[in-house]
Amino acid sequence: MPVAEDLEAPVHERRLAPWRDGIGSSATAHEHRLLVAARPALPWLNWLGTFAKPLMKVPRLGWITADPLTARSVLNDPEHFTLLSEGGVGHLWAQILGDWVYDLFDGAGHYDLRTRSRELFTEKTSFAFVEAAWGSRVRAARASFEAGEPLDVARLSRILVGQMVVTLLGMPVVGDGDDAYLEIFETGEELASIALGTTADTVLPPEKIAKAREIVERLTGHIDVAFATAPTSTIIGRCRELGLSIRETKGLSTLLMVAGTETAASAMARTAALLDDTGEQHRLIADRSLTENAVREALRVTSPAPIIGRSVLADLTIAGRHLTAGERIIVLTWTANNLAGEYRIDRPYIPQNRQLWFGAGRHLCLGGPLARAELTAMIELLVGNGMPYRVVSREYGRKVLIPAYRSLVVQKLD
Repeated sequence: MPVAEDLEAPVHERRLAPWRDGIGSSATAHEHRLLVAARPALPWLNWLGTFAKPLMKVPRLGWITADPLTARSVLNDPEHFTLLSEGGVGHLWAQILGDWVYDLFDGAGHYDLRTRSRELFTEKTSFAFVEAAWGSRVRAARASFEAGEPLDVARLSRILVGQMVVTLLGMPVVGDGDDAYLEIFETGEELASIALGTTADTVLPPEKIAKAREIVERLTGHIDVAFATAPTSTIIGRCRELGLSIRETKGLSTLLMVAGTETAASAMARTAALLDDTGEQHRLIADRSLTENAVREALRVTSPAPIIGRSVLADLTIAGRHLTAGERIIVLTWTANNLAGEYRIDRPYIPQNRQLWFGAGRHLCLGGPLARAELTAMIELLVGNGMPYRVVSREYGRKVLIPAYRSLVVQKLD
């Protein structure tokens, strides 16, 4: 069972004790409780990160940093850091997808792949994707919400993300309506959960590898047949037009499922909570020109992918510390972003944190524009009619890779 808001046990407060002096609002407290419920060790790691400016070595974990400039230096330095060795996400996926990952994820083929696929998600195409995938479903949800019906934003977010995956990948759907899209989302969630417990060790046991490969086949098996004729309104068709191979298309599709499902759903529900918990929805209703800022701030504060791992490829000195080849470094993106302050939609642009929630360098999230379009659509649904809402109830998701609300029910104020 998820941890319900009315069951906030004292143990949660004890686990958050190191952060207690820094929790000054309901919004911050809820975010920390959400992190505890997802992965109990995560708040402690984030707390350690407050001392890792610029770098600190932690037994069993390796180096950690929560300094935005150091983080950016790490993520922008492929000569000294890699995600393909133990400690990096590429190392994990190579065990599941095969050795070709070593070329396409970070090798010579990666630059070529990024170059040819960078037009997949522009600001224009992303908003078009959102309208095509979600238009009618969002309008229906908005109509009932504005009529006074309660809305579970967390559940709707999972439905919408599942629907987006189906639209982008041209996936066959078994069944009709919301349940079918929820099943697609849950399959992606199941795949992402393979990474649970790999913070300290990215070597997967054989049973996990076998399970992950079966899930990948369920999600991408249709591409072999669909590739030649898939319409260009799908990612498969766009990949074909850009000259990507079936193997590359399957790789991108798998990444989309892992990187763009739980993170997107998490960000949408958490944004809904933040707007109410901080009261910033009232400022946004009064000045809709702040919507872009509201989206950027939501991504900064939630940082749905809270850590990024790399392996040290070659000896170097960075931020006054000497790192040796074979060591690991963890970039604490959530901590680095949240040290800038609480959610505030009129916060000026922070250059050192720019898009750090999407990573940096050659692995900057390809779907960043799509995530912004999705968040914009959710914000429009919530405050588009100029009337405020309130959170009626919430449940935190437990033991999940990406911290997220299991349920977040909101309702328009009378």
